[in-house]
Amino acid sequence: MAKKNENAPLLTLRQAAPGDVPALVDLTARVYTPEWGHSAEMLRSQQTHFPEGQFVVEYEGNIVGYCGTFRIDESLALKPHTWMQITGGGMASRHNPDGNWLYGMEVVVHPDYRGMRIGQRLYQARKRLCMDLKLRGITFGGRIPGLSRNIQRYGSPETYVQAVAEGRRRDPTLSFQLTNDFEIIGLLRGYVPSDYESLGYAAHLVWRNPALLDQPDIPVVQSPRHLPDSVRVATVQYLQRRIKSFEEFATQVEYFTDIAADYSADFVAFPEMITLQLLSIENEELSPVATIRKLSHYTPQVKELFSHLAVRYNINIVGGSHPTEQPNGDIHNVCYVCLRDGSVHEREKLHPTPSERNVWNVSGGDSAATIQTDCGPIGVMICYDSEFPEVARHLVDQGALMLFVPFCTDVREGYLRVRYCAQARAIENQCYVILSGNVGNLPGVNNFDIQYGQSCILTPSDFVFARDGVAADSTPNIETVLFADLRLESLARARNAGTVQNLKDRRYDLYETRWLRQSR
Repeated sequence: MAKKNENAPLLTLRQAAPGDVPALVDLTARVYTPEWGHSAEMLRSQQTHFPEGQFVVEYEGNIVGYCGTFRIDESLALKPHTWMQITGGGMASRHNPDGNWLYGMEVVVHPDYRGMRIGQRLYQARKRLCMDLKLRGITFGGRIPGLSRNIQRYGSPETYVQAVAEGRRRDPTLSFQLTNDFEIIGLLRGYVPSDYESLGYAAHLVWRNPALLDQPDIPVVQSPRHLPDSVRVATVQYLQRRIKSFEEFATQVEYFTDIAADYSADFVAFPEMITLQLLSIENEELSPVATIRKLSHYTPQVKELFSHLAVRYNINIVGGSHPTEQPNGDIHNVCYVCLRDGSVHEREKLHPTPSERNVWNVSGGDSAATIQTDCGPIGVMICYDSEFPEVARHLVDQGALMLFVPFCTDVREGYLRVRYCAQARAIENQCYVILSGNVGNLPGVNNFDIQYGQSCILTPSDFVFARDGVAADSTPNIETVLFADLRLESLARARNAGTVQNLKDRRYDLYETRWLRQSR
């Protein structure tokens, strides 16, 4: 008896051969039923037109996975179509040897072997082929099998797909595609009319070749607007000083907003707890908890101020933070993000510091969602939140390109904890991080500590960014405004073709971060 070769691979991925056709007929019939499976004629035609684009996965001598691919021109690939139209009835007869895109005609995995990442292996083979041929990318119509079960809840295919793209809903197929770096560019109506689970729809998906840097692939949720190549960000290092009225506070905030707008900034960021300055107006002898609750009474005025300035000066404002009483009586530390379209978004600090909890009785929020802006998705981490890597990763997984960190620290050691952690978040998530802090002191004002701040704008650490990973830095404890032009294309280069690719190189097979509560 011949000895079994223990070094022989159990699983192989290879180019399909004519001899595989009978097994592929059986495989597609098993997955789609004999009526809708691929015929021998279709499979032979696919191999005839583009043999290097047909792959099979063989496990212990049995074919358990298959994918069909052909080349096509961009003018056809990226416009609306049906599966029958684009594939020539499944024959791959639309194959164009000079086509600059790969079209993913089919991926089939034997149901008994799901869970072995066979589909992922086939997608990786396609991507390698695309890069070897120096094509622009891969496109196809992806099934949306969860649509029929959820159409009543979401009302339309577009709303359902957006929920999946934002991570609020999981779809068995579309979610898999998104985790494999595909992005949604639209919906294809009547793609496969017999696909009743998808109601005949398909998500029009693309993966862009990261080696072609003239078409950066930034993995973000679809936006109705084209993202700018560069975003100008301003961050205010704000001097706390005595004031006599809310109007005086508003004058100072407007001054810095006006300055940022004069320099054509897209964003201006203010520090955490910027409104502590309002304590100097009356400076009553109150307990710390009572003081914070009194400060919360200014909430309507604070929101109105930032919202008004954002629209008036045509700039997106990250309004630092302000203690805000919740309907249940809890106090949360809230950042009001006011966009220049007039919309107002609230983002709560998730991790109050020990002193916030013990002295001011501040509670943490439970939601960390990105905010869609005209410059792409952004995230907010208020001071201590930046010291927890899960928060930044959750925001970046939703598509955030820039993370704003309003902070308020009393001594240099506290500031450096925020600074070092923020730099780490920029590197590990390949995103920009913008810090904005308070400086100055208010002697004689109750419940107000000393301030230490050095605001900055941080980048990942790679060749396309600033030498030290710092786009702009300030002199400590001096009131000032920093500006930086942040190129979104540089993030694409780093994420897709950088020296290291932290986002893509995560070990999904080894660990995961799971958010326990849905963002509101």
